[in-house]
Amino acid sequence: MAAAIAVVFSDITIRTPWRVMAQAFLTSLLFAVCIGPPTAFAMPKLAPAISCRFGFPFNWIAIAATMTAFALAGSAVAIGILILVGHLPAALFWHWFLGSIRVSVAVTLTIGLLITVREMNNAQLERALTQTQLASLESRVQPHFLFNTLNSIAALTHEDPAGAERMTTQLAALLRSSFDAQDTPLVPLRDELALMRHYLDIERVRFGDRLRFTIAIDGAPADARVPRMAIQTLVENSVKYAVSPRRDGATIAVYAGAANGRLRIEVRDDGPGFDIATVPPGHGLTLLRDRLRLLFEHRAELTVDGTPGQTIVAMEFPA
Repeated sequence: MAAAIAVVFSDITIRTPWRVMAQAFLTSLLFAVCIGPPTAFAMPKLAPAISCRFGFPFNWIAIAATMTAFALAGSAVAIGILILVGHLPAALFWHWFLGSIRVSVAVTLTIGLLITVREMNNAQLERALTQTQLASLESRVQPHFLFNTLNSIAALTHEDPAGAERMTTQLAALLRSSFDAQDTPLVPLRDELALMRHYLDIERVRFGDRLRFTIAIDGAPADARVPRMAIQTLVENSVKYAVSPRRDGATIAVYAGAANGRLRIEVRDDGPGFDIATVPPGHGLTLLRDRLRLLFEHRAELTVDGTPGQTIVAMEFPA
């Protein structure tokens, strides 16, 4: 762009002496360096924020105004550098500044708006792809839980008809609350905890006193957003590995806490423990880790500390 600007706006031709040509190019390059990188660094962060705050067409007017400000500031810096190195006398600052406005603003807006449109389109496509992937992962989680519950109901039908009836009613309540929020990958913590209680009530019909659980909330706001069915997935893992294989069952402790702008969810049990490396693809924890990555990228983590007598599965992400 520096070379193009030097040719178009500096009247350079083939007969122009190479020293004059080099001087025009280096001057254009200085302006390009002072305007281009700061604009390219800042606009990917500013443009989405501006688009969220203002509606069309005011969002684009604000974006153009922001780029114009970068062009003016960069031009002032470039001229200041030329004065500092002795290429220009200080008295010519305003003359050069006013003369550079037309070029710097026009080029910055032309290139900047085109790049911004492309980046915003790419962001929309990426969001659409992420939502599709999330829907695919969640659709694999829900049938898994549903099939387990239906098998439990079938097992209770002859042995405990009343228990099977209660379990069916609780399943209906759980599915209702789950389907009501199926279009939102993030749901309030209070709703997720209610969903988890429905699940535990269902499993308690199946396991009776073998399933014991506690819930502790430490500073986590009730309206904090958490991945839908995430806590239920962690609890289901404890039921599978700690409660189900043991005659005396296990105790499950659910903890939700918030600190330093992050939310931490822990599910502990006193079962035999397990090795996360042995978890097969498609397992609930594997799917949950993929969902956290899609929702929060590198800002979320899922950890497993599986030792005999105490297993802690925790997920942490921005509150």
